[in-house]
Amino acid sequence: MIPSSSTSAGASHGAGAPAPTALVKDGAFVGQLMASLSIPVFVLDTQARVMIWNHACEQLTGVPAQEVIGTSEHWRSFYEHRRPTLADLVLQNRSEDVRRILPRSASDISPTSLCIESWFDMPRAGRRRYLAADASPIFGADGEIAAVVETLRDLTDEKMAQVALEQLATRDGLTGLANRRCFDDTLHAEWSRALRQQQPLSLLMVDVDNFKAYNDANGHLGGDECLKRIARAVSSEMRANDLVARYGGEEFAVILPNQSLKGAAIVAERIRCRVEQLQLPSTAPTRHVTVSIGAATAIAGPENTASQLVATADAALYRAKHMGRNRISLPLSEAA
Repeated sequence: MIPSSSTSAGASHGAGAPAPTALVKDGAFVGQLMASLSIPVFVLDTQARVMIWNHACEQLTGVPAQEVIGTSEHWRSFYEHRRPTLADLVLQNRSEDVRRILPRSASDISPTSLCIESWFDMPRAGRRRYLAADASPIFGADGEIAAVVETLRDLTDEKMAQVALEQLATRDGLTGLANRRCFDDTLHAEWSRALRQQQPLSLLMVDVDNFKAYNDANGHLGGDECLKRIARAVSSEMRANDLVARYGGEEFAVILPNQSLKGAAIVAERIRCRVEQLQLPSTAPTRHVTVSIGAATAIAGPENTASQLVATADAALYRAKHMGRNRISLPLSEAA
């Protein structure tokens, strides 16, 4: 029998609770072995009650063994709201539900066991952690499931390092905005989605007016600070699903999914005003740093492409520059 007491195996199972099912010939030894493991481990019986909650699991979750042994409240250690753990899903023969319950997890499903990597709330520990979890059944002599063991590994540091590397690959080092590579990838993804859903896709090309003169007057550090402040101003006007990217040099690009040209023009004007209100001193006739913006909108279809959308917005930007800067411009067919 796996022991039902000790630091790892916990306190009693509660009044009237049956003793744990015999798993192996020397269950006491197995219990002691799991208790001594440096890897967090917990074991559920066939009624989804905790049989073992080892010391490493206590340290990871912040939950003492005596609080969960004999109960089915182990989920509280990992989630804010009730949901099954991997061990529960194995017990309930619901392996396929893991992708519904944890849709953003990386999962591996076999006929008898589950393996996932995902973020967990960890409410008692007071911090979200990225864990690798494995759950496998333990079979009794009759061939039926006698218990399920779940092991955990804390991969938070590795995940954060991976996220940092991904950000380096997709983020502009100066402004923190998406870089050109990320812009290109996102534009094509949004174009494909607009094509599927027959929704408009709008694009703004934003260029800082007379930036070379500003850079010459204020030096590279002053120019960098100018770009960072403008990047923040542009970002402040965005919805959650919009994307602002540093397109190159002093030029920014804004992807506005499911936005009409009229809506895009309103956003562009807000951006123009927001930058003007920064009142960054300039030697240009306007006395303050300003931006020119070209806007374009397309309904994705086989007759046009994302590249054409960029070209149309670029042409509108060129007209805004030619017409005197510090203004927005729409495609000629729309502006007429």
